[in-house]
Amino acid sequence: MKSKKLYIYADGGSRGNPGPSGIGVVILDSNRKKIKESFKFIGETTNNIAEYSALVSGLEAAVALKATDIVIYLDSELLTKQLNGEYKVRDANMKILFNESLGLLKKFDSFEVKHIARAKNKEADKLVNKAINLAGLF
Repeated sequence: MKSKKLYIYADGGSRGNPGPSGIGVVILDSNRKKIKESFKFIGETTNNIAEYSALVSGLEAAVALKATDIVIYLDSELLTKQLNGEYKVRDANMKILFNESLGLLKKFDSFEVKHIARAKNKEADKLVNKAINLAGLF
């Protein structure tokens, strides 16, 4: 099978911690051209749960797009270190999403999880705020 590499930018956030939360995901193809973006309001939760929810959403989209290799960019140092095995996951709710993430990561031939500055994750961050703002309209 031909390999297909995708780049995933995922972000989650909450206004207040916990508070109204949203997720944003941007996926680029191997030429770094945007092929998908999504955002969703996920209710009241913590910032870390929102970050993991965004990651899971991005991984599910990459599976649906039949990616074989992925590079994930997160501005959450905590998630990056947990996924790379540097930190343990202690929170029970985060552990559920962490394990779901690991299960999804096994579907790819290769993956990398990279920490980036928040400024380099602006597009996904804008989608998070869009999700939270739109939810406030209803």
